[in-house]
Amino acid sequence: MFAGPYLDRSAHLRQDAGWIENALADPKSRAIPVWNSRNLVEGDKSARAAFIELRDIPTESRNGEALILLGHVGDAHFFAYEIESDTAPVITADARFEDLRWIASRLPQEEAGLLAYAGAMITWRRRHRFCGHCGSKTRSAKGGHLLICGNPSCGIEHFPRLDPAIIVLVSDGDRALLGRQATWPTGRYSTIAGFVEPGESLEDAVAREVAEETGVDVGQIQYFSSQPWPFPSSLMLGFTAQALTRDIFLNDQELEHARWFSRADLAAGALRLPPSPSISYRLIEYWYDAGECGKLADLWTD
Repeated sequence: MFAGPYLDRSAHLRQDAGWIENALADPKSRAIPVWNSRNLVEGDKSARAAFIELRDIPTESRNGEALILLGHVGDAHFFAYEIESDTAPVITADARFEDLRWIASRLPQEEAGLLAYAGAMITWRRRHRFCGHCGSKTRSAKGGHLLICGNPSCGIEHFPRLDPAIIVLVSDGDRALLGRQATWPTGRYSTIAGFVEPGESLEDAVAREVAEETGVDVGQIQYFSSQPWPFPSSLMLGFTAQALTRDIFLNDQELEHARWFSRADLAAGALRLPPSPSISYRLIEYWYDAGECGKLADLWTD
């Protein structure tokens, strides 16, 4: 979820001002509105992303400075559009703004990816309205994918950045090591995760984070897959690892609780799993399905 070739990003055309102007004037172009880090959707169980025509955007925002070019799907260009207001605006009677983390599993995958991309770009631009070096206001360029310091004596260019984070399913074979934070819904457990630090390899980050959060030493660290996680700007890098020790110590108090779960525990509903669009769910599913208890998808839904 949130990954895949769901659109052509047209990166080579971002600095072509004439091409962008034509895209802005194209009646087939659509805007993806973002308000308060929430995306516009319609429908319920079979939800869909709600896009708006550029002509419905205020004139002062209908330009390459305010909008961020995302790319195109077929012959339709898509732009991210930030709505700044204290209360959620009413776009249409059937559409509402939702937190993508909780609605994504009900959206078509390509639409979930588009909304995630739009939200991530809006968050990045909101956090870089001013130059981090000299404090001057920045201006948009290259279709919104570059912010340039407006101070001629500085002129630093700011590009979108991601925060790499590891996430790992630790197993001793028959059991998986899962933990929970105090702020999570009651009963929810997930895989161990944390941000990669400067000067650290991904494998080193896996071993360090597991040891810091649970006191368990790991080996046989293997890459699993990655997932964009724009909440607000992470790239989750998934791994599996084998436990070398089993005693649990909550060394850094990041977790409220951690314990070993068997497949039978999951089958019996002993915990709430993370949302199915997340890579943490996929890691747990991969481990569970390798056993003899059937398929996790057959017994678990959001």
